[in-house]
Amino acid sequence: MYGCQQELIKNPENLPFLEYLCATANKLINCGIYLARQWYFKLRHITGKYDLEKNLRSNSNYQFLHSQAAQQTLRGVAESFKSYKELSYKHLAGELEHKPQLPKYRKKGGLGVITYPKQALRFQ
Repeated sequence: MYGCQQELIKNPENLPFLEYLCATANKLINCGIYLARQWYFKLRHITGKYDLEKNLRSNSNYQFLHSQAAQQTLRGVAESFKSYKELSYKHLAGELEHKPQLPKYRKKGGLGVITYPKQALRFQ
């Protein structure tokens, strides 16, 4: 079971940094989607949970984020492609009426969700 705790930003000086973090996560998501789509179109390979992390480790967006947060972001991308694969099988079997589509890119300049592990956070 997952939990979520809402923390209101009490110091407005932190807001630009948090927005930059989320924008970087959005860019990393788009990098992961690009790579996964290229593998799918060229090799017909659906990415695994660790493939994106291994190949994007040298990406500047990956390096800016905390490593575990970047890994969680890319695992979300891999999960969406895994979901596409399973839905495609259901569509071919006739269990699904509409054909599923590959995950699409996020809007440029948008904000992505970042998940930090408890050990990486310190509230003041």
